Amino acid sequence: MSLNLETIQAAASRLKGHIVETPCAFSQKLSALTRSQLWIKYENQQYTSAFKERGALNKLATLSAEERARGVYAASAGNHAQGIAYHAQRLGIPATIVMPHGTPFVKVQKTQGYGARVVIEGATYDDASAHAQTLCRDASAVYVHPFNDYEVMAGQGTLAIEMLEAVPDLDVLLVPIGGGGLIAGMATAAKALKPWIKIIGVEAAMYPSFAARRRGLNMPTGGSTIAEGIAVRDVGELSFAVANPLVDDVLVIDEADFERAIAAFVNVEKTVAEGAGAAGLAAVMRYPEKFEGQKVGLILCGGNIDMRLLASVLQRELVREKRLVTYRILGDDRPGMLSLMADVISRKGGNIVDVAHNRLVLDVPAKGAEFDILVETQDARHAHEIADGLRATGYALRME
Repeated sequence: MSLNLETIQAAASRLKGHIVETPCAFSQKLSALTRSQLWIKYENQQYTSAFKERGALNKLATLSAEERARGVYAASAGNHAQGIAYHAQRLGIPATIVMPHGTPFVKVQKTQGYGARVVIEGATYDDASAHAQTLCRDASAVYVHPFNDYEVMAGQGTLAIEMLEAVPDLDVLLVPIGGGGLIAGMATAAKALKPWIKIIGVEAAMYPSFAARRRGLNMPTGGSTIAEGIAVRDVGELSFAVANPLVDDVLVIDEADFERAIAAFVNVEKTVAEGAGAAGLAAVMRYPEKFEGQKVGLILCGGNIDMRLLASVLQRELVREKRLVTYRILGDDRPGMLSLMADVISRKGGNIVDVAHNRLVLDVPAKGAEFDILVETQDARHAHEIADGLRATGYALRME
């Protein structure tokens, strides 16, 4: 098999009625924020909350009765796992998924909930993949690769067909890159339908495998990224061969960029994105000058983020915006000291969230104490007003 518009259109026919044709909606607020016209494809509204259902189901649907009886194996950090598990259960196909250590609990639990057997093995996706392929050979089953497979790529490519049907005049498609299956499928379909459209990939700085390979660089990969869905050390051979000639550019973005985009989806669009799902928006927010005035298609490709991690991201965004500020004050260790500071903060309209005393810091006098006062403020301007009020008491202060 090869990958072309016809095979992707055939995949679209197989998927019709079995997955959600998710909305592709214009975001007025995010467009104003980034000075571009942003259209968002809400793949977090799939049943498993991620686009991976497309490739998984297309692959499963093409298996023979004998292959289905032998069962399938896969390796995944979560979304491919859930797509395989859910649709394998629907089709009566036994499924075993190998997931690396550190996979978010929500993804492990959901995969098991869809009826798959889950094996936790390996520190990274690549380790899990090697183990899964060994188990698959031993069981004489069918291995379903998350990206290095033409049928999987064809399923992912159906996204581009739907987006261009919804918004034919898009100028750019921004596509997250992990192993390259999504961008290979989407680029093939999009360039066939609209040859002048730009296809721009987005990678995490810790895992720039596609960018490194196309530029002939030996860039280091690895680390704990919030975008674990695209944390792949080596882009797929097949997916890279398909995508590389069609991709116009690849942008590499940092962890803070992912965090800001996740927070923007929650605060502005009132929707949840996991790290990889926020990659497109993160790229626009990081490089707004590249997209100014253009019609840009973003894929919110997944919403499976651990709630504890999401809470941490949102709080960290409050810190970035100076809406949560820690005032570190070097003062006297005497009655009334904290009351004085609290009175200043209260009069300035701040809300004290937490207070910590530290009397054992050696650069603090024995009769002194270091106070960390966490305060909720309105914005950065308000935070500096409170700081000025605290400094007016005569004590040394650092705002963090």
